[in-house]
Amino acid sequence: MATARTANPAPLLGLNKQTNGQLRGQSKPAGPQPGLLATAQQPNTPEKRSNFVFTIRFGDNWKKCLELPPKDNRVKTSDVTSTKGNEFEDYCLKRELLMGIFEMGWEKPSPIQEESIPIALSGRDILARAKNGTGKSGAYLIPLLERIDLKKDHIQAIVMVPTRELALQMSQISIQLSKHLGGVKIMATTGGTSLRDDIMRLDETVHVVIGTPGRLLDLVKKGVAKVDKTQMMVMDEADKLLSQDFVVLIEDIISFLSKDRQILLYSATFPISVQKFMSDHLQKPYEINLMEELTLKGITQYYAYVTERQKVHCLNTLFSRLQINQSIIFCNSTQRVELLAKKITQLGYSCFYIHAKMMQEYRNRVFHDFRNGLCRNLVCTDLFTRGIDIQAVNVVINFDFPKSAETYLHRIGRSGRFGHLGLAINLITSDDRYNLKTIEEQLVTDIKPIPSSIDKSLYVAEFHSVDPDDDSCDF
Repeated sequence: MATARTANPAPLLGLNKQTNGQLRGQSKPAGPQPGLLATAQQPNTPEKRSNFVFTIRFGDNWKKCLELPPKDNRVKTSDVTSTKGNEFEDYCLKRELLMGIFEMGWEKPSPIQEESIPIALSGRDILARAKNGTGKSGAYLIPLLERIDLKKDHIQAIVMVPTRELALQMSQISIQLSKHLGGVKIMATTGGTSLRDDIMRLDETVHVVIGTPGRLLDLVKKGVAKVDKTQMMVMDEADKLLSQDFVVLIEDIISFLSKDRQILLYSATFPISVQKFMSDHLQKPYEINLMEELTLKGITQYYAYVTERQKVHCLNTLFSRLQINQSIIFCNSTQRVELLAKKITQLGYSCFYIHAKMMQEYRNRVFHDFRNGLCRNLVCTDLFTRGIDIQAVNVVINFDFPKSAETYLHRIGRSGRFGHLGLAINLITSDDRYNLKTIEEQLVTDIKPIPSSIDKSLYVAEFHSVDPDDDSCDF
């Protein structure tokens, strides 16, 4: 995880110059500038890693050989700390996989990981529902990688996700987790990239394929991706994959799998349609539901009542008053994304933007650079609501209020990742009042009027001096 830099990167580009979704205005601080997220920093420069091959003998203290990231001492909420007290070693995982887990900075399993890992290792189908940002990725990637047999040269596992950015993120996490396993071959495949390159890659050994349904089905139908021996299929953000946009593609892919395959479904929300899919394709699935409440405990939600013409001025005020590490700002259309990004640069703040109509090459560049902290603010559509995990984001702003509770839940879940604290601010016009009330009722949550001053302990790492779950606190 790389944090946002405290100054806008140089060289600075002209206000009106647009570079592949990356707009940068004049250098202007976005609120107070003391060291941001110092407790969880990792350097932006590539780490020098040795080519040392671990040879662990019985009795060796193998943990001393690990290259651990800096310890994250930020406050965490019970969304991730309310566990049974298990350790990753309790699941009898390969030592090489444990090394990758610990080097990711994952110290102990979260509640969804405790519930999911042993069941997934047993080979049983799973239908799991847990909040955004509570470790669902690790809940399926750990058992998936544990079960890979390097002696077999066919595709053994498929992970399907709804967006290209999420596919790239999951493949990077998988590569990091498996780096000590000695040759697990992981491939990401998505639309918008070269089909020829994917075909050539599949001519070699591939153990795990992570991709979007359309491209994966194309490769399967061409006979290039042979999945008849695939033992595990994971659907991350399963509610989106079971929507009308994808469900036919998913069922086509399943028809090419063997009858004794294992299917794992993970999401924060599940539509009614999941029941039909479950009865058609899952065999006595183990159901996990950790959604006693829908919103993350660490996210404080506010609304500001404005007219449409006041929105940009309100956003400028937020930038000047909040201590933003990184922020994600949501709009309801691609056109408004680009217009707002231009406005933000004219105000003097650095800003990237991303939406589905951009060329994939540019989307990848923006995603990579924002993730590495090269810019403080990102304006986007709902393309960025699914599974994207950027730990440095501590503020989410709904410049345009969403129409549905499901979209709202996924948007605000971009902050407050893995039990940390974050802020969600909604700019509400008169047209949004009914939606605001409806979403509050459906999510059983409280979105409060924004105060004149927001307590930094609610969303800034250095100010986390209290437990946000303590009922005696003023939260």
